[in-house]
Amino acid sequence: MPKHNKPNRGSMAYSPRKRARSETPHISSWAAAEGDEPKVQGFAGYKVGMSHIMAVDYRKKSTTAGQEVRMPVTVVEVPPMKVVAARGYVKDTYGLRTLTEAWDKKLDPELERRIPIPKEHDAKAAWKKMKDGDLEDIRLLIQTQPKMVAGVPKKKPEIMEMAVGGGSMDDQMAFAKKMLGKEVTINDFASDGEMLDAVAVTTGYGFQGHVKRWGVKLLTHKNSKHRRMIGNLGPFSPGYVVSTVPQAGQTGYHQRTEYNKRLLKIGDNPDEINPKGGFLNYGLVGGTYALLHGSLPGPSKRLIRFRKALRFHGKATDAVVAPEITMVSQESQQGV
Repeated sequence: MPKHNKPNRGSMAYSPRKRARSETPHISSWAAAEGDEPKVQGFAGYKVGMSHIMAVDYRKKSTTAGQEVRMPVTVVEVPPMKVVAARGYVKDTYGLRTLTEAWDKKLDPELERRIPIPKEHDAKAAWKKMKDGDLEDIRLLIQTQPKMVAGVPKKKPEIMEMAVGGGSMDDQMAFAKKMLGKEVTINDFASDGEMLDAVAVTTGYGFQGHVKRWGVKLLTHKNSKHRRMIGNLGPFSPGYVVSTVPQAGQTGYHQRTEYNKRLLKIGDNPDEINPKGGFLNYGLVGGTYALLHGSLPGPSKRLIRFRKALRFHGKATDAVVAPEITMVSQESQQGV
């Protein structure tokens, strides 16, 4: 008899599909840094919403290359971030291990909403320990400043770790010491036309059924009990339900990374992009913003982290291409 076989229903790539452990995304891998000067390798902003622009197509292999085309863009508000601490790592048999942290003396009082602020901290001793220790890596602890964003109704800042790349370890340590307590802007991280990776927690949909969660086929209308159900839970043996069987459960609110998103523009004048009546579920952009080609994960107001592109395999000349933008849509999204 022929062997009965068919592929699994639904991708198992992201299993188990459970809620993200934190709405602030965590990044474990960073792109190799270029250049002799140390630089922050990441940034973060708040998703505003989507719009569209008219621009000259910068993609060389596109059928509309060099022509004026309409592009979908995501608007992200990117207020300055503040460096609160530097963290040194050493390498042991288990991988990277935190050696010590050097914190800034004057911390934002709002940070106490997020973590206990160290009352008695000897930063000089921490820097000496990092200098004497055989550091493998040094990273910055940076906080967001949501109080500067009118569209995000919260004061509690997010705190995250950012890699420092470029130069020698001594240069990176001097850079981290110099940046302690200072603000970092998106211009310190990237420029128009660069390729970035976006990391965010997707929109949550709660508990959903088999069909919406896994995209399985509907059962025939002749089925006596269910249509939006799977046929069975598996064979008699083994005597348990295996993990590959598509079942109902948590849908969305998962951390996802979108690779190779083109940063089209960084702007300081929000009047250039604010539509009549403001963006849906966000309002008006009030400060520095960034336009990225295409869509990004998550709903409006969601924190999105950016890093240098990790998987860009194109030519070096294609890594930074700032397009010529001819028009940014400001039409009302709500009939104003």
